[in-house]
Amino acid sequence: MDELTHEFVVESQEGLDRMERCLTELEERPQDAALLAEIFRAVHTIKGATGFLGFARLEKLAHSGENLLGLLRDGKLSADGGVITVLLKLLDGLRAILKDIEADDNEGAGDDSGLIAQLDGLQVPAQAAAGRPARAAGVRAASKARHAPSASAPQSRLAPAAEPGEASAVSAPAPEPAVPADAEAAPLRAPAASAAETTLRVDTALLNRMMNLVGELVLTRNQVLQAAAADARMTALSRRLDMVTADLRESVMKARLQPVSNIFSKMPRAVRDLCHALGRRVRLEMEGQETEIDKSLLEAIKDPLTHAVRNALDHGIEPPAVREAARKNPEGTLRLRALQQGSHVLIEVADDGAGIAVEKVRAKAIERGLITPERAAVLGERDLLQLIFLPGFSTAEAVTRVSGRGVGMDVVRTNVERIGGKVEIDSQAGKGTTLRLRIPLTLAIVPALIVRSLNQSFALPQAALSELVHIPAAQAATAIEWMQNAPLYRLRGKLLPLVYLDRLLTPRREPASSADRDRFIAVLNADGRRFGLVIDGLADPEEIVVKPLSAALKEIGLFSGATVLGNAEIALILDPGSIALRAGVTLGAEESQSGGEEEASAATIEYLLVESAGRRTAIPLADVLRLEQVPMARIETIGAGPVLNLDGQLLPLEDADGILCSASPHGRIIVVVCRKAGRQTGIAVSQVLDVAAGGRISQAGAGIPLEGVTLLKDRVIAVADLGGAAAPVAGNGISVEWNRAVEALP
Repeated sequence: MDELTHEFVVESQEGLDRMERCLTELEERPQDAALLAEIFRAVHTIKGATGFLGFARLEKLAHSGENLLGLLRDGKLSADGGVITVLLKLLDGLRAILKDIEADDNEGAGDDSGLIAQLDGLQVPAQAAAGRPARAAGVRAASKARHAPSASAPQSRLAPAAEPGEASAVSAPAPEPAVPADAEAAPLRAPAASAAETTLRVDTALLNRMMNLVGELVLTRNQVLQAAAADARMTALSRRLDMVTADLRESVMKARLQPVSNIFSKMPRAVRDLCHALGRRVRLEMEGQETEIDKSLLEAIKDPLTHAVRNALDHGIEPPAVREAARKNPEGTLRLRALQQGSHVLIEVADDGAGIAVEKVRAKAIERGLITPERAAVLGERDLLQLIFLPGFSTAEAVTRVSGRGVGMDVVRTNVERIGGKVEIDSQAGKGTTLRLRIPLTLAIVPALIVRSLNQSFALPQAALSELVHIPAAQAATAIEWMQNAPLYRLRGKLLPLVYLDRLLTPRREPASSADRDRFIAVLNADGRRFGLVIDGLADPEEIVVKPLSAALKEIGLFSGATVLGNAEIALILDPGSIALRAGVTLGAEESQSGGEEEASAATIEYLLVESAGRRTAIPLADVLRLEQVPMARIETIGAGPVLNLDGQLLPLEDADGILCSASPHGRIIVVVCRKAGRQTGIAVSQVLDVAAGGRISQAGAGIPLEGVTLLKDRVIAVADLGGAAAPVAGNGISVEWNRAVEALP
């Protein structure tokens, strides 16, 4: 396919996508002139371009559709349900021909005579009422003379070919404005850039290549940072590399992001067709369509979302008569909502239908042999709801063309988990069901906590991490309880099932005593299974680049990928969901209870979240005295490091990330004034991000000159060390003795 034809196919498909959205809205607002103009424009653009591209079949079908749309736009025909149904068939026909052109560079050998006859048949009453023959050119010329194109409507870069009789309406130039008498006094204005001038289409394959290269750059950045840690001369350069790499990664990721409206826009048509097939009355509500997600993930959730909508209409929302008998509005509500939560996008499909009868689910699962009666008898309501995701499960009494084969919800969970997402479901009998798809923003580069076990490093994705617990060696023997050979930890009064990573990796290995060394528990939440993963130690958190696994490692079933760490060590990426299944952790094992949230709130600490050279740090808010934005001219160097003349006093400054080195001499910096070991000190930062609450772990990873780490906004953040009495501060060697020397200065 040559470049011109490719451009035509892409723009035509975009126009048909807009046409589909407008058609579903037109059924609600049949007199909306803007919607009719947009639909007409999409078909007219396709027909106009086919003349010189030589696609006769496409031109003939679009020509017939344009005739009908011209009558609708001129008010000579009403856009009732029958007309919109035929226009949707026209949309499908045009889309099918475009697919043939894209695949084989020809229009295919389909027969459109039946559809053209339907389009022409709808025009006869309007033409008879107008007392004129069916002359498409005359109709279009008259309509264009009365309706100027909307200035805000998107314009195609392929100009439609003018037809006989419409040259004066389409091609005639607008009259020139009068020239002022004083031409030199008239201000010259630069023409506003059009959408075509400010946008550029980029092939997805090129974006994928760019993302792969950025991934390799991130790996190199991690290694450079570790190598430069011991070389003071390389510190500033390594920090600069860190900042540039972070900015580049964010820019490439943003280029791959697409709004969820790209798939939400397909749902009104699907809901309309299913409502007609099932005899339902449904109002579709959509929220958060501007929420963005990686394009590859957006394509991956298209089928799961379609399955979820079909199930909501078929199994959830009742027929109007049934709803009226239950004293409900005969028109049901289906709500699609998208929002960003941390490093994930949450997509909800909620209906106000009959809900899921858990006892019926229990009976069907036993009947189909998916679970034993003994097992079904002890399952709670939440566990029973998860059975609908099993392969082959269906509560439908008969197989129809819509559902009943038991593959819908299985496809939803399988496809979502394949891209690292989660599926959750809540349902109340008689009130409705809510299905939640929790999707990661991107799969290429993810934040992870590096953990140690069996003298090896493993990457633990932070998306599944709730909190970290440190158990000192002296408390290890009593802190972990055992019940029927199952280890448990009492976390804020609730029992948390534990999984020992070393024993899971080497089942035949003799369990080592946990009383002779410190232990760490990573509290994870995977697919509704909450448990603690016991590990030997922690290393620094890193942004990791996910690499695929070999077939042999995939068969183990505990890992989702591999990565290269900053120290050039290869680490496997742990899969929390697979670990929970292998260890036999049950669903809802540690769900929230009435008093749990209050106890958790009491254990949290508020932090000031700051960023320096692309690295985030948490400062306990209780130790923050104030924030200052000061000019660089007030920064002086005395003895071992920089100081700030603040209110007539010299305040020692900590600059571990080289903010002062990279700042402009005439610029300003942000200083966080804190209490440190009973004295005031200042911390130079790039920006203040937020105030957030989180827990704290008493030890940091190897090589971190900090008090510890905490989990804020779904990310592991280093906590600044403000408690050391005589330890030198990282980066500039300031110590308490030096502080006293500064205070003694006149």
